[in-house]
Amino acid sequence: MHRSYRKLLVLSISLFLIAPTLLAQESDVKKLKALSIEELMNIQVISLSRMPQKLTEIASGIQIITNEDIRRSGATSLPEALRLVPNLQVAQLNSGAWVISARGFNTVFANKLLVLIDGRIIYTPLFGGVLWDLQSVLLEDIDRIEVISGPGGSLWGANAVNGVISIITKRARDTQGLFVTGAVGDFMKAHVGVRYADSIGKKSHYRIYAQHSERAGTFRPDGTRNIDSWRNTQVGFRVGLYPTKKDQFAIQGDVNAGNRESSLDGSVFDAHNLLARWAHDINDKSNYTLQVYYDRYWTNDPTTLADEMKTFDVDFQYKLAAGTRHNIVWGAGYRYVDDHVYNRSVAGLLPEKRVMPIISGFIQDEIALSQKTKLTLGSKILHNIFSGLEVQPSVRVAFSANSRNTIWAAASHITRPPTRFDVDYYLPLQPQPSNVPSVAGGPNFDSEKMNALEAGYRVEPSSRIMLSLATFYNVYNDLYSVEALPGTQTFQIQNGSEAQTWGAEFSGTAQVTAGWRLRGGFTYFTKDLHAKAGHTHDPSYLSNDAKHHLLLQSMLNLPLNLKLDIVARYTDYIAPSFATARVPEYATADVRLAFNYKTMEISVTGQNLFSDRHSEFDVLKIPRSYFGRLTFRF
Repeated sequence: MHRSYRKLLVLSISLFLIAPTLLAQESDVKKLKALSIEELMNIQVISLSRMPQKLTEIASGIQIITNEDIRRSGATSLPEALRLVPNLQVAQLNSGAWVISARGFNTVFANKLLVLIDGRIIYTPLFGGVLWDLQSVLLEDIDRIEVISGPGGSLWGANAVNGVISIITKRARDTQGLFVTGAVGDFMKAHVGVRYADSIGKKSHYRIYAQHSERAGTFRPDGTRNIDSWRNTQVGFRVGLYPTKKDQFAIQGDVNAGNRESSLDGSVFDAHNLLARWAHDINDKSNYTLQVYYDRYWTNDPTTLADEMKTFDVDFQYKLAAGTRHNIVWGAGYRYVDDHVYNRSVAGLLPEKRVMPIISGFIQDEIALSQKTKLTLGSKILHNIFSGLEVQPSVRVAFSANSRNTIWAAASHITRPPTRFDVDYYLPLQPQPSNVPSVAGGPNFDSEKMNALEAGYRVEPSSRIMLSLATFYNVYNDLYSVEALPGTQTFQIQNGSEAQTWGAEFSGTAQVTAGWRLRGGFTYFTKDLHAKAGHTHDPSYLSNDAKHHLLLQSMLNLPLNLKLDIVARYTDYIAPSFATARVPEYATADVRLAFNYKTMEISVTGQNLFSDRHSEFDVLKIPRSYFGRLTFRF
């Protein structure tokens, strides 16, 4: 490890170690009651079990990113906000594209992460990952981001192998008023956002918003500017209705369009979605929710393919209390995906059009074995057209010695259903003789499988400090491979790889003084990835992962209405594969200085400050950059 990176690691650990000493020196009890750590511990988290739970009761490795964390980081996009999660691997691929995963397998086709925005699933069954350049929300309207590393949130749907990201926006009634923001810079060239929210009578509220973002191009290894600048414009709305004390309705939608430059004609995209949700409280212990949404996106890359995907999804869940010891939640869903690709090169997908329905159901029972111990049994069941019926059981147990200490453990079995790139990929598109190298799809590709063991400890040593440790050991089988059929040069996509991964995730938050908060964490990850017995290939391209990752966020309130915010991070080197180059280790920091006066905030942010340029994935380099922002909140 480079000397400067060691200094960053020592500094970060030292800050967390000296925080308890600094806390002990301040004895004003009244101030302690107003600090944010207790508020964080009492947040009602829903992403693990589909029902509200306090963070202290969660039997999983989970991180919460609040609206304040995002605002004070200087983030201008969802992936930048997700950088604040220490147990996520976030790498910028080019000006608008990102790769994001948890607990390994962070490649261009990162396909083991379930991502939701207000319950709307945004991973694409085209390849199992997220098109991050299409996904955006007005960051000001995010209430919180819940991130579960590991298969804890599998009840929400397919693809939740290595983690679940749930982005939850504020209700319309919680965003009343006018918000206007504008930023200009060099790499982040421009960002403009406006939102207005109001009420209609006493039982309904609404908000409308619009935003536009532009980014300059990244850099090639030789220092020349890459042709990949990116821009996106988005508008949307949300309406909240409360006709009775027991009923809540929400209707929301977004429309966006943009493009990314390339050496040819450039890549264009557009998308829109519409979601409706009805929640009804039967009593204080039972309720049900019905959610329906429609989602459509279009991408057109002249070098690969164009894709139009339409999704219709309906989801129902029912929560009830059975006696004094059982909290049961069950539900069912149907997802209809209509996908049509237009092949633009010699490689592509056949057939060009596919319909991919998914039928799912789930049930979970949280059993209070005692006042201190809770056992959670559950299973997700789904059926897809490629691999048929999938059953994904899990068991979790949490023991709370008191309100400040929780020990938990879990065991899960989960699968990743096949995608179109697993089954329908051909190179070239026309059939070839057996002695000519080609890839002839994966007609027999089955679901990838994973068995996970997890254990962790969460402690609140004082009202100002929260610490968490999660450990895991995962065994993967039937992973993706591309192998030649015996005696031919015809390659086929198969399930010829397997892996074991293990590691630990440490995170913490400390309110050092009334005006200074620290949060961050350290992740250790390692793996053994190899071909299955009887298979011969190199599977290294399946996982481009760093062994060590460190994050520290500092939010400091200064006199004269000034705020100094720092996000420092370190990522270990990423070993090369035949598909990607070695990525050197790097450390960098984002620094934000803001001045507040009544409804106005002026800020200056520097990003990636430790070097002129650095690589995060493969060879393209991300530059040091600066931007200024002016914001009004009325």
